[in-house]
Amino acid sequence: MTDRGRRPGRVGVDRSEGFGERLLGVLLDRAHEMPPELIAPLVAEEVARVGGREVSILLQDYEQVLLVPLPGRRLKLGGPEPVEDSPAGEAFLSRRTVEVPKDGSVRMYLPLLDGSDQIGVMAVTLDRVDDDDRRLLRRLAGLVADMIVTKDAYTDQFFQARRSAPMSVAAEIQWSLLPPLSMTIPQVEVAGILEPAYDVAGDSFDYALNGNVLHVAMIDAMGHGLDAATMATVAIGAYRHTRRAHTDLSQVYAFMDRAINEQFGPDHFVTAQMMILDITTGRLQWVNAGHPAPLLIRDRAVVDRLESPTTLPVGFGGEEPVVSERMLRRGDRLLCFTDGLIEEHHTGGEQFGEEQLVEWTNRILRERTEVRAVVRALSHALKHERGGTTTDDATIFLVEWRGGDADHLATLD
Repeated sequence: MTDRGRRPGRVGVDRSEGFGERLLGVLLDRAHEMPPELIAPLVAEEVARVGGREVSILLQDYEQVLLVPLPGRRLKLGGPEPVEDSPAGEAFLSRRTVEVPKDGSVRMYLPLLDGSDQIGVMAVTLDRVDDDDRRLLRRLAGLVADMIVTKDAYTDQFFQARRSAPMSVAAEIQWSLLPPLSMTIPQVEVAGILEPAYDVAGDSFDYALNGNVLHVAMIDAMGHGLDAATMATVAIGAYRHTRRAHTDLSQVYAFMDRAINEQFGPDHFVTAQMMILDITTGRLQWVNAGHPAPLLIRDRAVVDRLESPTTLPVGFGGEEPVVSERMLRRGDRLLCFTDGLIEEHHTGGEQFGEEQLVEWTNRILRERTEVRAVVRALSHALKHERGGTTTDDATIFLVEWRGGDADHLATLD
């Protein structure tokens, strides 16, 4: 192009394709038509181009206890890695690359992030590592994560790899309903977990970030098994419908109530809690329909309960609910949970109770800071205290508000 035809601002711009760009470009160019089973051999080949070997792709299991190896041609297969106390688990929980020197080489563990949701870890061995390798492999891991999430809609391969126990039909339905288990942006972070992972039926949660507003809902359908899962499906579907129609929070309850009543009759109900949070100001509004009050966490300790007027559970035709409101401080966290968490008890014993929940929460907060790690640790600690099993569904959802903005992410340096 002549100087006359060159556009302003383009003078001197290097648009040549470097080695790393070509490597990632090949993967991206082929991803659109690639069958899921060919992701593994192509990734292994790409890693070999930078001197890497022994590639493993580890996906989190549904209980978030193990990172299980994805089988695939040219992938290194070994046993599952524990999320706790392993280099792979450290990379997974911290969302940071972990490097482990071994026998004159380096084993790298790179988090597989779909957006900000952790889906697993990619491990690779190199003789030596420099900053160019780190940058390229980090970007490759991000692209691999996106490919796995995209191709997951076309195959059962990744789902099957994540299963470490048989799953009930009700749980299959519930997992298909869920949004990503975590989301992180500069202004807010959320994370949720369901128990028992392989037999959950009536509990569910949902969230969406629309502009500057974070929408959150938690529901607990009565009963167990397929009936509860079906009710939860209708409740979440009704909630999403009203949310996407920009319905006022007080009217969301009424629409969900009619949907449950018309479909299942007056003897069935769903407890629910719906929230909206302005992520720029920290203004929180919520409606409670029979749920336990969320706990407010500040400075790494539970400081309050978000008490509010409640209306009847969804399906019972309660009065229009009162919309409660509170202004959060930067760094505040909201711990939302279903009653299965505090009502769980051994046969003939006392319920776990909210007092113990607060004690455990404060104990874990002294040791951990990451939102998803806190949710996971709290769920597993409580399950351990209940003897490793649960007799009711239990859900935890944690929100941290940070404020500020994310405009810097839309600006190229």
